Amino acid sequence: MLTAEEKICAIRACRGVKPISQLTAYDYPTARLLDEAGVDMLLVGDSLGMMVLGFPDTTSVTLQHMLHHTAAVARAQTKALLVADMPIHTYDTPEQALESARALVEVGAEAVKLEGGCAVEPMIRAIVQAGIPVQAHIGLLPQHIKEDGGYRMRGKSESEAHALSDDLQAVTRAGAFSVVIECTRAEVAAQLTAAASVITIGIGAGHGTCDGEVQVFHDLVRYFPWFTPRFAVQHADLADSITSATQKWIAGLLLPGQK
Repeated sequence: MLTAEEKICAIRACRGVKPISQLTAYDYPTARLLDEAGVDMLLVGDSLGMMVLGFPDTTSVTLQHMLHHTAAVARAQTKALLVADMPIHTYDTPEQALESARALVEVGAEAVKLEGGCAVEPMIRAIVQAGIPVQAHIGLLPQHIKEDGGYRMRGKSESEAHALSDDLQAVTRAGAFSVVIECTRAEVAAQLTAAASVITIGIGAGHGTCDGEVQVFHDLVRYFPWFTPRFAVQHADLADSITSATQKWIAGLLLPGQK
């Protein structure tokens, strides 16, 4: 098996050659299936708070939740790079960030992801200097929606675009190997990518604006039909298939003595 650094080098080599793919996975079978399908990176996202655990947002996700699901995904021993989200308040200081990152690596993560730009530069630097790869995350920050005004497009003003540029420079200085750009105006995401020396991964930032895209697996296959982001691309309908299969099974049940 390739090391994390070898996987990252292979992903870097794709930049400008082919789009880089990243999907969420929260369990063993999903990780195996997505890996066999050829995805470049798997993300054990704190979006599992909504998709798996039934929370209203990501702010209720704990490090213990992330350790449990990261360990399950890691058992798939994927060719894809395994990235694990660091949940809210597990990286408030550089020391805490490093401790949390090490805990995720111990259960199988090959890289960690944390939200923020300039504000988390010291945290990213501490983790990277300890030899753990970091994927940064700028633009819309789901862990901070309560104080940031909810789920709204970022980069709509010149000042916001400048702030995003500052964030990109900060996470690059700190040593992040890639950065997720979420829910940001397509023009701004494209400008950030053009200026970036690291891999950019978009979500809700327009198609073809970044080096690659990340999507929540449940959105891709409609496995969480109660809410789907407007930007999500769907290529299957698992919700309908599961409902139909269950109803057919129920209809085929027999009472004792029936044939």
